[in-house]
Amino acid sequence: MMIPANSRSCLHCFFVVISVFWPSDASAIEPKHDFTHPGIAHSRAEIEFVKGKLASSEQPWASAWQRLTESSYASLDWKPEPRAHVERGPSNNPNIGSSEFTQDGTAAYTLALRWALSGDERYAQKSAEVIGAWSTTLKSISNHDARLLIGMDGQKYCNAAELLKHTWDGWPEEQQAQFRSMAREVWYPVIKDFYPSANGNWDASMLQTMIAMGIFLDDREMFDRAVRYFLKGEGNGAITNYFNEFGECQESGRDQAHTQMGLEFLANTCEFAWAQGVDLYAADDNRLLLGFEYTAKYNLGFDVPYEPFVSFERRYHYKSISDNGRGSLRSMYEKVYNHYHNRKGLVAEFTEQAAMKNRERVFQEQGRGRESRETDSRNSEQRNSEQRDSEQQGPERRRRSGGRSRGQGSLYWDTLMFANQPASFADEQ
Repeated sequence: MMIPANSRSCLHCFFVVISVFWPSDASAIEPKHDFTHPGIAHSRAEIEFVKGKLASSEQPWASAWQRLTESSYASLDWKPEPRAHVERGPSNNPNIGSSEFTQDGTAAYTLALRWALSGDERYAQKSAEVIGAWSTTLKSISNHDARLLIGMDGQKYCNAAELLKHTWDGWPEEQQAQFRSMAREVWYPVIKDFYPSANGNWDASMLQTMIAMGIFLDDREMFDRAVRYFLKGEGNGAITNYFNEFGECQESGRDQAHTQMGLEFLANTCEFAWAQGVDLYAADDNRLLLGFEYTAKYNLGFDVPYEPFVSFERRYHYKSISDNGRGSLRSMYEKVYNHYHNRKGLVAEFTEQAAMKNRERVFQEQGRGRESRETDSRNSEQRNSEQRDSEQQGPERRRRSGGRSRGQGSLYWDTLMFANQPASFADEQ
């Protein structure tokens, strides 16, 4: 039963049941065409849409753009700090170049977005400088959390590289080859087999980066490997293992920061695949939407049902829902609302409310000083969890600071690039 978005009788429906045919054989899922470029997080049409909104100073794009341009991550003064050998241990301890890898990935992507939307070539050059610094330096990423680090941040580098390669003619082929080599030879061997028994956000992080790498590298085998694992993988990050039948998440009993991390990484995986004509959003009767609705509802202050969740191989058994981090909305809801509501015309009541609250934050924080914005206490839990995610069951150790701002860029990315996209964009897939 498909539920129209304008059905007033369904405004308070929580569980959305949609009849979607989905092949049981994941290998049967193939893109409708060869890889489309640019085609990871942002298509050419989407970039042009946002540029038009900025030209007419429309909201919320104008405020989100101002946030981006004022960020240190979008500054021409950014200095990359590459390391030959990076280590990220449990809870990011030891932190040997891990924070630098994360921050430089955020900078490369933010600078590339600034180039694509402004046409100012200096930002493309700076983004290429950041990517190049790592591509010519990095030899290894190791220690306990190596898979998580590459999964969380590799997709940022890939998105930056995709924008540079396909919207700018100034990136030398030699430098592109160096980036391809880093992705294939340093990153991929670490993440290719995922981490099935870990909490699901680990697999989810690797899925988003593997999909992004497959697209940038025009590597069908790599792309399909990620698609198959998303649909039928044995681990906690596969779509039917991360959510139960009513949307409760494998990590809902752990804390809300990690739950939302897993959701965002799976949403990115779906968005990247969607750009290539593969509709992972619809998998298992739109199971991702159920997960977003459940988590958004709980974090907006409403009650939700909970059943004890035993993870793959019974490594984790969360007996009750966790209120740790409850109410701190991660900057991830806009793209999911855009897909299910704007593209598909479905009700996403609580996802919409969460997206609108995040838009409000963009407006509220406009005009504040850079440092206060980038260290906003409302984002501190989700920033910290990205830096210290660990499979240890004991108290997490405090991560080492690293000295540079830890501001989370995705609040303005999400609003800027995914707010109110026209439904006609869905026809391109």
